[in-house]
Amino acid sequence: MTRSRDLADFADSAANAEGARPLILYTAQTASGTSVDFNDIPSGAKRITVMFNGVSTNGTSAFLLQLGDAGGIENTGYTGVSARQGAAGNAFIASTAGFPLTDTVAAANLHQGLIIISSLGSNTWVVSGMTNFGNTSSPATVSGGKTLSDTLDRIRITTVNGTDTFDAGTINIMVEE
Repeated sequence: MTRSRDLADFADSAANAEGARPLILYTAQTASGTSVDFNDIPSGAKRITVMFNGVSTNGTSAFLLQLGDAGGIENTGYTGVSARQGAAGNAFIASTAGFPLTDTVAAANLHQGLIIISSLGSNTWVVSGMTNFGNTSSPATVSGGKTLSDTLDRIRITTVNGTDTFDAGTINIMVEE
């Protein structure tokens, strides 16, 4: 048996294993406008990975990740914090309006990273991840939690002030049921 055959058998077995969860990769969206939304997240979602590549805005407001359900995007009740290491020291930002992904930005900063949103059950979600100011090599971590009023079916990436405009990069999500 060749090695490629072993890997193919393993992949077939894993795909058909009891409890195996499908992965759904959405179509990447060009970061533009004041927010980037991903709707129609399946009700069985257990984990969502948000991916950023070269994302920037025209201003200095921190990026913000928000969750939503059939009632729309929720903008209260978050316990979100982001911490960034930099040459000038550490910086922190907390928010109850969403999960802050950076403490602040400059229009020239290009962000890369992954944010993982995981279900704890009962419409409660926790977030953990890291983004990087690509052209300054200044990493930012994010963590927090949020209980929604109903089943999660959408997420939004925006800015804290809600008015800065995305002007570069792509954002995508991958959903695990």
